[in-house]
Amino acid sequence: MKTVQDDTGKRYLLLKQSEHASLVRDPQNGNECYVRNDRLETVDDATALETAARTIPDPHRRLLTTVHDEETLGLLIELSERGPIDVRTLLDRYTLCESDLHGRLTVLTSAGLLAETAVAGEPAYQLTESCRTALETFRTGPIVDSPSETRLEGEP
Repeated sequence: MKTVQDDTGKRYLLLKQSEHASLVRDPQNGNECYVRNDRLETVDDATALETAARTIPDPHRRLLTTVHDEETLGLLIELSERGPIDVRTLLDRYTLCESDLHGRLTVLTSAGLLAETAVAGEPAYQLTESCRTALETFRTGPIVDSPSETRLEGEP
């Protein structure tokens, strides 16, 4: 499968190609349709999987592709709950060594999820608006503490 775009710039995933027309799927809504081949061109800057991933809004996609473990996600949650926190407090409060904390803060800042600020004149970090938006979306669902608490309908 590859990414193609029509003469209006709309991107599709190419499913099947015949002599005169191609079956394509709109990654945004999943609709499939045939488009004449002379209206399509291959897009080289994105694989089919990247095109599919781009159907997720940017703030969510950035959070999903940057945060690879629960400690880093927890750091974002803490910053969300407690507002900007200075580096010294982060080191005192959590079990991350200085180099691990620095590495995580650097990655999250370069991804646009955190912004540098100051608290009482000390270097600190706070969530960016796009990170806050992404976290709020994920946190609006039901919270289940463990898989054992998940019950099927009709189960006691």
